[in-house]
Amino acid sequence: MMRPVGLWRLWWRPGTSGSAGCRKVASVAPPPGSTLPRALNIFDRDLKRKQKNWAARQPEPMKFDYLKEEVGSRIADRVYDIARDFPLALDIGSGRGYIAQHLNKETVGKFFQTDIAENALKNSLETDIPSVSVLADEEFLPFRENTFDLVVSSLSLHWVNDLPRALEQIHYVLKPDGVFVGAMFGGDTLYELRCSLQLAETEREGGFSPHISPFTAVNDLGHLLGKAGFNTLTVDTDEIQVNYPGMFELMEDLQEMYRNEDGSVPATYQIYHMIGWKYHDSQARPAERGSATVSFGELGKLNNLMSQGKKSQ
Repeated sequence: MMRPVGLWRLWWRPGTSGSAGCRKVASVAPPPGSTLPRALNIFDRDLKRKQKNWAARQPEPMKFDYLKEEVGSRIADRVYDIARDFPLALDIGSGRGYIAQHLNKETVGKFFQTDIAENALKNSLETDIPSVSVLADEEFLPFRENTFDLVVSSLSLHWVNDLPRALEQIHYVLKPDGVFVGAMFGGDTLYELRCSLQLAETEREGGFSPHISPFTAVNDLGHLLGKAGFNTLTVDTDEIQVNYPGMFELMEDLQEMYRNEDGSVPATYQIYHMIGWKYHDSQARPAERGSATVSFGELGKLNNLMSQGKKSQ
């Protein structure tokens, strides 16, 4: 199922039942400093790996995982909306397993969870789905073509340097008629904070520079999915607002610009949800252009005929 790339490292930990508690870990991440020749490397992937490993080592990681938990549950809801089961699924950038914990073994037979952070995989949340953990970079998936029935990803694609290539790889590892269900941060994420920083920096420095990583536009996302080979696309937006109790006193002047009446500071996270299918002959296809037998202009006449029929009854 997997190409022999990199060094395999395995460990097991006791589980709730049988093989569901078995965690196999394969090291297939590229060496530090690896770059993609056709991509502009906005993000330092080695630094991102260190950040995620540090976060996973904290004594109470659940205290800061509320956003990941919420988005993971919303992705799981979209999976449940698809009227089928998935014998083999892949979670790209799984972290501690924020999607798998909301799914069940009746829907997903086996789960491969990949992440660049080894500590996140070691401390993954419990699930009754048999799971295999793979230490791998989202930009270098180590799986063969036509492997998975379902691929999911929650927020991690925001930090890849080559999003078109990442989507192409997801399409590559999906089986025909397989589906990708993912979520990314939208362009209006943290707009309160960004406006505050811009206003404060403009007032003090006479100009401002970006302090938050760039976001993908929703219309570009649909185009990228189509270019990667996906069809029957669905892209929608969602917003999650979190009211924080406050900021450091160092930032109090910034806080005052967007303080709520109760003293809390709002932060809005815009989430792009996307669903795309890999082509299969059994899928419904749109009719050829010009093959319609009724024009839109005649729909009004149809409504009038239906209304007259109801009155005559």
